[in-house]
Amino acid sequence: MKKTILVTVLLLAISVNVQAQLLRFGIKAGLNYANQTGTNITINSGNYNKDAITSYHAGLVAEINLTEGFSVQPELLYSTQGATYKYAATEFKNELGYLSIPVMAKFHLNKFISLDLGPQASFLLSERNQFNVKDANTFDFGVAGGLGLNITKSIFIQGRYVLGLTDASKDAQIKNSVVQVSAGLMF
Repeated sequence: MKKTILVTVLLLAISVNVQAQLLRFGIKAGLNYANQTGTNITINSGNYNKDAITSYHAGLVAEINLTEGFSVQPELLYSTQGATYKYAATEFKNELGYLSIPVMAKFHLNKFISLDLGPQASFLLSERNQFNVKDANTFDFGVAGGLGLNITKSIFIQGRYVLGLTDASKDAQIKNSVVQVSAGLMF
């Protein structure tokens, strides 16, 4: 009886340890350097030049280890993107708040560095602008790629580029483009 209990406890401990290594959760936050690419927006017969804005992203992350050198990292992030538009002496800022869901395939080059590639679906939650470019599309699909660096078993930093593939506005052929630098903590 004692051996059975001991073996059961031992198998349970091994199972919990294996499960903890297969799936980990965490949080991450960082800076966005966002811009919009494509044709210029024409307002009142004026062509506006675009400049990038600095914004932020933050959210939850999970890592599912499938093999020793490959894992999948789904994320749920709040991310602000957009651009600043300039025409003559006038300047307008268009800031879009998205709920972004990237699903990154992580190719571990070694135990510290990973190459991250995958799709990203984003849903528009808010639009704050100083001019009326209403009719922003509520869905944005893009592709992302970057590098991850594990500083410790729990602390990581990432650099990523996300290129939007769908138009961000119904009024102009512009797509979101964002460089993200983030730090995170896995539990």
